[in-house]
Amino acid sequence: MNAAINKRISKLMSLALRHKPKALGIELDAIGWCGSDELINGLKRKGIEVDFDLLKEVVNENDKQRFIFNEDGSKIRANQGHSIDIDLELVPAEPPEYLYHGTIKKFMDAIQREGLKKMSRQHVHLSHEKETATNVGSRRGKAIVLTVRSGEMNRDGIEFYQSANGVWLTDKVMPHYILQDD
Repeated sequence: MNAAINKRISKLMSLALRHKPKALGIELDAIGWCGSDELINGLKRKGIEVDFDLLKEVVNENDKQRFIFNEDGSKIRANQGHSIDIDLELVPAEPPEYLYHGTIKKFMDAIQREGLKKMSRQHVHLSHEKETATNVGSRRGKAIVLTVRSGEMNRDGIEFYQSANGVWLTDKVMPHYILQDD
């Protein structure tokens, strides 16, 4: 299908499934699920002709794997990144020794003072690979990759979770757990 259309659908899905369900006139249950047909109808109300096959294509081709279907495909939700209160049923997991976070220079003073905060999201997002962190940081300018001593944090009693698409999540990263790559 057309990449521009898929991108537009993906952006609207992110908005509705992560932040503002009313943007598409849909409702999410307590754990973030929406009926696939309900989402399709919401997209159609926005003038986007979509069927289940196209929705499945958008989900499968999303480079960040932001969305997931339930087993029978009747429901869909975002994997993480919500600014609304959703219980993603995450189970604490032991992270690797180091995780990475991409940012830009203008945020560095605050990060060095206060650490990484979840801001409007439910969690701080960290990646297992430097390349992913670089890509995330690059969306806003020249990327700075921070190394997070996640293994030490976990040993100190701070919980981590891993979303279905592999993003590592935690509530906050204090400055003393952060190293700045050169």
